[in-house]
Amino acid sequence: MENSVTLYGASGHCKVIIDILNSRSITIDAIIDDNPIVTSLLQFAIVKPENFDFSKIKNMIISIGNNHIRKVISRKLNVQFSKAIHSSSIISKEVTIGNGTVVMAGAIINSGVVIGNHCIINSGAIVEHDCVLNDFVQISPKATLAGNITIGEGTQIGIGATIIQGIKIGKWAIVGAGAIIIKDIPNFAVVVGNPGRIIKFNKENE
Repeated sequence: MENSVTLYGASGHCKVIIDILNSRSITIDAIIDDNPIVTSLLQFAIVKPENFDFSKIKNMIISIGNNHIRKVISRKLNVQFSKAIHSSSIISKEVTIGNGTVVMAGAIINSGVVIGNHCIINSGAIVEHDCVLNDFVQISPKATLAGNITIGEGTQIGIGATIIQGIKIGKWAIVGAGAIIIKDIPNFAVVVGNPGRIIKFNKENE
C-alpha cells in the first residue's frame, strides 16, 4: 500500500477516508475540491483544481460518495489511482480489489470476491465468497451479500439490505435500505421492501 495519497472531494465521505488512511499511517498529500465555499476540512486546507499541478500526483482516491460523480471525475483525470482499506476490515487473501476502491472499518470480504475500480464497501458491510462487484458499486453500511452475487456498474446497495446467494443485479440500480432481495434485478431498477419489489426505473446514468 502507498505511503501517501491525494484526495479529490472534501465531503463527509472524505472524512471517513481520512480515518482509513490514518489507520494505515498513510500521509495525505492534499485534498482537492472545486466548491468555492469549501476551504478546509478537519485540519486540512482545501486546494482548488485550477491551483493544483496534477502531474505531481503519485496516488489519488476520489473521496466522493456519489457513484456517478466518481465515474465522471475518474474519466477526466489522467492520474494513478490508489485504494484505501481500513486496518480493522477483514479481507481474505483470495480477494481482488480494484484501484480507487475504499473499504471502511469493520467490513468483511471473503474468499473469491472480485471488486472493481472506484467502489465503496462501507462500514460493517459483508461481502461473501465469490461475489463480483463491477466498477463504481457502493455497498452501504451493514448491507449483507451472500455468496455468488454479481452486481453491475454503479449500483447502490442500501443500508442494511440483504441479498441472497446467486442473485444478479444490473447496472446503476438502487436497492433501498433494509430491502431483502430474493430475485434478480434488471438495469436501472429501484427496488425496496421485503421481499424486494421494483418501484421505478432510473435511467439518468445510462
